[in-house]
Amino acid sequence: MRLTHAGLTDVGRKRTHNEDAYLLLPEENLWCVADGMGGHASGEVAARLAVEEMAEFFQLTGRDDEATWPFKMDPALGYEQNRIVTGVKLANLRIHERAQSDPKLKGMGTTLVAVSVPKGGKKVIVGHVGDSRVYLYRDGAVRQVTEDHSLLNDYLRTKKLTPAEVDSFPHKNVIVRALGMKPLVEVDVLEEELRDGDVVLLCCDGLSGMVPDALMGEIIKNSHGDLRRAAHALVDAANEGGGVDNITCVLVQAQG
Repeated sequence: MRLTHAGLTDVGRKRTHNEDAYLLLPEENLWCVADGMGGHASGEVAARLAVEEMAEFFQLTGRDDEATWPFKMDPALGYEQNRIVTGVKLANLRIHERAQSDPKLKGMGTTLVAVSVPKGGKKVIVGHVGDSRVYLYRDGAVRQVTEDHSLLNDYLRTKKLTPAEVDSFPHKNVIVRALGMKPLVEVDVLEEELRDGDVVLLCCDGLSGMVPDALMGEIIKNSHGDLRRAAHALVDAANEGGGVDNITCVLVQAQG
């Protein structure tokens, strides 16, 4: 299965600097999006550290099967699932250590979504922490694959809310899990079948909070496989919707 990709980030219309980061690492079939938080540019530091640590760990384990891992493997998970979980845990530890060592960076953190496609290209592995998302586009429509680690999502598990109540929820942007808050972090990992023509979309809430899922699907469909065009159109749609936050997306398409 041949994989093509594109990524784009934009400061949006309301923020003065961009605290998002993304990673395109096709040689290891790894793609990531991180949405930093903390203010005074520390969120930018956290997001950058997250994608750099993911890249470094995947490059190390990609060239050296005997490399020592910083965390024990979970016997309930396969090798590739453990690989992505370990990479995220390592990124979390590095961010936490950096925040503890530099008073200017205290309290910084970041969300992270990471996608890897093992050799053969028949499946996609997703690891994530926070409310950045992964969607799967197939046959003209998108489906959200990840589940937000947010206060709103926790609330929705126990109560049914109308769309209007969701829109007016007072703590909609509060996340309950992020990298950098503690030395250890819980990483959600899942696996999806990957078919010819599928597009995997990774994005921060600056996109998902501004663009309805159905419109995302229409944009990808109308781009006819031109992922750069799709990325620009998605960012434009988020800005047209208000652009209240930084906007970042990465698209990966399976072909053949």
